[in-house]
Amino acid sequence: MINLTLKDGSIMQVESGLSVIAIAAQISKGLAKAACAARINGEVKDLRTVINDDCTLEILTFDDDDGRRAFRHTASHIMAQAVKRLYPDVKLAIGPAIDNGFYYDFDRETPFTNEELEKIEAEMKNIVKEDIKLEHFELPPDEAIDYLEKQNEPYKVELCKEHADKNEPISFYRQGDFTDLCAGPHLMSTAPVKAFKLTSCTGAYWRGDEKNKMLSRIYATAFPKASELETYLERIEEAKKRDHRKLGRELELFAVMDEGPGFPFFLPKGMILKNTLIDYWRQIHTREGYVEISTPIMLNRTLWETSGHWYHYKDNMYTTVIDDTDFAIKPMNCPGGLLVYKSKPRSYRDLPIRMGELGLVHRHEKSGTLHGLMRVRCFTQDDAHIFMTQEQITDEIKGVVRLIDEVYTLFGFKYHVELSTQPEDSMGSKEDWDTATDGLKKALEELGLEYVINEGDGAFYGPKIDFHLEDSLGRTWQCGTIQLDFQLPLRFEIEYTGADGEKHRPIMIHRVVFGSIERFIGILTEHFAGAFPIWLAPVQVVLMPIADRHHEFTLKVAEQLKKLGIRVDTDLRNEKIGFKIREAQMQKVPYMAVIGDKEVESESLSVRCRKRGDLGSMKVDEFASMAKKEIDEKTII
Repeated sequence: MINLTLKDGSIMQVESGLSVIAIAAQISKGLAKAACAARINGEVKDLRTVINDDCTLEILTFDDDDGRRAFRHTASHIMAQAVKRLYPDVKLAIGPAIDNGFYYDFDRETPFTNEELEKIEAEMKNIVKEDIKLEHFELPPDEAIDYLEKQNEPYKVELCKEHADKNEPISFYRQGDFTDLCAGPHLMSTAPVKAFKLTSCTGAYWRGDEKNKMLSRIYATAFPKASELETYLERIEEAKKRDHRKLGRELELFAVMDEGPGFPFFLPKGMILKNTLIDYWRQIHTREGYVEISTPIMLNRTLWETSGHWYHYKDNMYTTVIDDTDFAIKPMNCPGGLLVYKSKPRSYRDLPIRMGELGLVHRHEKSGTLHGLMRVRCFTQDDAHIFMTQEQITDEIKGVVRLIDEVYTLFGFKYHVELSTQPEDSMGSKEDWDTATDGLKKALEELGLEYVINEGDGAFYGPKIDFHLEDSLGRTWQCGTIQLDFQLPLRFEIEYTGADGEKHRPIMIHRVVFGSIERFIGILTEHFAGAFPIWLAPVQVVLMPIADRHHEFTLKVAEQLKKLGIRVDTDLRNEKIGFKIREAQMQKVPYMAVIGDKEVESESLSVRCRKRGDLGSMKVDEFASMAKKEIDEKTII
């Protein structure tokens, strides 16, 4: 008998040599039916895995991230099998599970049409009804390559050859008449994949390289229940309505021109929104003891060699030559911040130094990845760099976490936290990395924040805490980050004089709250569906006179509101009042005020709120006081 430590900490004794699915059935038939994969001693494994020794065991269902991936990975194989049945000459590339679904890349002469996607869906339903068992098997590398060459699958052969030098068995999964090169894990059969939808077909370069052939990528999603799929598809439709690119055009916030792909233009209303966010950023950072700096947008190669970016990040940098010297436009603000720190001697009495910068950075992104404000080639990063002693690490991190929590809470975002550890391509000793990682863990634990470990995903110079916020549609976005850095202070040889009179090396925190201000605006636009809180709205009030004789009073009220700092617009067009109201609603203005004979006579406004509807008649001072209070308190209405 062997001992299994289950998720709840209980110990279960079973016979050695049982598969995970057999053990799940012993726990409960319902669990075995819902099982998608397993986590054994922390590693995700297939349900077919046989357990021979004591271990920790967690049965993963669709409710678990890794279980969901196994479910959708099986769905991708079902889609590939359907495609091969219908179009045997198509060549297979890759088909991974991704957030919210899966895709598969196919090589065929022409892209799939909507009618063909419908046929593929219908064939997938047949495969699910057939309840085909998935079988796992392995082949030696030479046999695996030979098998795939006979199947005329060149992309699979290429992938297989990359692993052949390891001289390890190559993993395959077979389901009926379909076999795919795959490491798994997978469901036991095709039957549980009850609900799925092929959502789109796009082009995708093989392995993401523009030099390679363009393939046809079919995106799809899958769920165990039809009701879950229906809810998801409704959310997708809502997301289309909230698309920040669409709203950006309609609300005249920003534009992306052919003359500058990936370089957004902010229009007047968009600049009001952007500057309001920046004003808020400056307000809270001044309160928290930050000083603001500005560093050059372009610096020479020597700086980027010192920082390590020239060797680790050069492919993402824009470079040029000035006076026979290589220069690079900054992709990050931190090296400039280090030079500011070095600009004069520092003492332990000066620390911590909290140095903020709203720096415009440029990063080369492939054209196929550009997406409105979400993925751009230049953006304003709300950076801050904190220089401190080792004893100050925990308190400084806690202060940053509290600041990020305040900002996200203001906008109504939920969030979760990930701690990313040392990647393979990193600088510095393991001891420094362990010390830095422990400092981040300690701060999170003292704050009582739950977090998950994201192994190997730290920056090349240090571990980091990432904040993934959740918007009103339940989508997650990575925005805030805190990175603890022992390496750049060493590389730049920055120092401070300690209480002992000796020179010491400070420790550095890199952190952002918004992340990219442009991207944050895109997220906010979709989160609020363009109906920004009154304090952010480019136009906060629209005054709408019914007739020309009401214009004088309208303009008088507008000046009164403007003096209070309220952003007001006047619609003096010779249009019916219903038309004006509809226009203002389309522009998602928080307040609309109608002015007619009665309002002029009583010096009042007939007020309509974007969300609360008709508020009736209000004196001008009463309305102004209400609106100003909501703006000052940053109320979300």
